[in-house]
Amino acid sequence: MPRTQALQDWLAKQLPEQPFTLAPASADASFRRYFRVTLADGVTRIVMDAPPEHEDCRPYLKVAQLFADAGVHVPTVYAEDLAQGFLLLSDLGNTTYLTALEAHPEGASALYREANAALVKMQAASRPGVLPEYDRVLLTRELQLFPDWYVAKHLGVTLSEAQRQTLDAAFEKILASNLAQPQVFVHRDYHSRNLMISAPNPGVLDFQDAVYGPISYDLVSLYRDAYIGWEEEQELDWTIRYWEAARKEKLPVAADFYDFWRDYEWMGVQRQLKVLGIFARLNYRDGKAQYLADMPRVMAYLRRACGRYIDLKPLLLLLDELENRQVQTGYTF
Repeated sequence: MPRTQALQDWLAKQLPEQPFTLAPASADASFRRYFRVTLADGVTRIVMDAPPEHEDCRPYLKVAQLFADAGVHVPTVYAEDLAQGFLLLSDLGNTTYLTALEAHPEGASALYREANAALVKMQAASRPGVLPEYDRVLLTRELQLFPDWYVAKHLGVTLSEAQRQTLDAAFEKILASNLAQPQVFVHRDYHSRNLMISAPNPGVLDFQDAVYGPISYDLVSLYRDAYIGWEEEQELDWTIRYWEAARKEKLPVAADFYDFWRDYEWMGVQRQLKVLGIFARLNYRDGKAQYLADMPRVMAYLRRACGRYIDLKPLLLLLDELENRQVQTGYTF
């Protein structure tokens, strides 16, 4: 391919007199591709291929510097070519948190303790006016992925006027909760596939879409992860430990943990609706069917939260209608 040849030519200039081999390292849900560069002495680097007509490397470079300054372990940038969309980066290894957690779930608490600590560092460095605002417009655009892609494309359902009104009313309540939260730097995809086993732990990847927004967003990405799930008792324990560390660092979390947990759950509802839409879009538009397998886990998180709050009950009933579930009579608290 011409682009792969251009990448190899660029690398040859960055690594003069250093023979190297190139192998795929990973791909993500965007147009970016990553390759592992192995030098003759065994040292490895990562090269990002981000076609400039689809991706802009400048946000990546800006956020990498911000997070590195905060003490978060992100890749070092050794060379850049914004015109071609190439970055040469340090290699944070090839073991994601997800791989490690699936192989050794007994080590989860230690790994998540380190993930919490990195998140607190990142948030403690927050200041307004540096990153794009995670504002009403962006949050709403994300929510709209649910009716556009999950409902219309995946379920093949056209919403009635009454159903659309129910969904819009739920969106308004969700947005009101989200936008009332204190704001910090938000990675926006802080989960097990973007955290690497490295020294120090974790190595943090895929942060180029970072914004300034609700403080619970990254935490709910971490513990209501689309790719791996935990018992709620364990999730509560890890979330409380984060909340305690955040309070110690004087981050603007709610003084009462129940209030923080409610914010966290409502933020999760926004993210889960978005993720269901994104996973449907990845399948139907981009041909990436592997994400469909994770939809049930995301839907389970969504239904659990909606079943817990009276203001979200209409959304739960709408989900029942859309999925033709038999609604069970029960108690609502």
